[in-house]
Amino acid sequence: MTERLETGSPAPDFALLDQDGATVRLSDLHGQKTVLYFYPAAMTPGCTTQACDFRDSISSLQGAGYRVIGISRDEPATLAEFRERDGLTFTLLSDPDHAVHDAYGAWGEKMNYGKVVEGVLRSTFVLDENGVITLAQYNVKATGHVARLRKLLGIDA
Repeated sequence: MTERLETGSPAPDFALLDQDGATVRLSDLHGQKTVLYFYPAAMTPGCTTQACDFRDSISSLQGAGYRVIGISRDEPATLAEFRERDGLTFTLLSDPDHAVHDAYGAWGEKMNYGKVVEGVLRSTFVLDENGVITLAQYNVKATGHVARLRKLLGIDA
């Protein structure tokens, strides 16, 4: 696992495919505040809960000037299915080799059913308009995370 990122760190660069197969680069995000969240797998219970919480909060987040982007190891076709199935209204990015997860410190050892395994560390990063991290959260819980994030950002529901 790489070092964890902190407030004030520049966001690591990336170029990933979205759910439609289009390339999205970090530089494409400049000019707008961004909530970038890493989750283990599309269409699993916890990840669906978290994605639907972001979906249900998208108006308040966008109203405060934030865009939301989810990143997982899923292939674009799976991301497209997830987006369609759950009515997600934000971009999902594919990082199958977990290189971007590594760069953000969102990959490493964790406990899973009492065993130490290597995998996705559910993490969220808030980037300013210039791609600088203003908030970095690791090992967040799927349930209730978006509400806590909105509170930290001073965004009403």
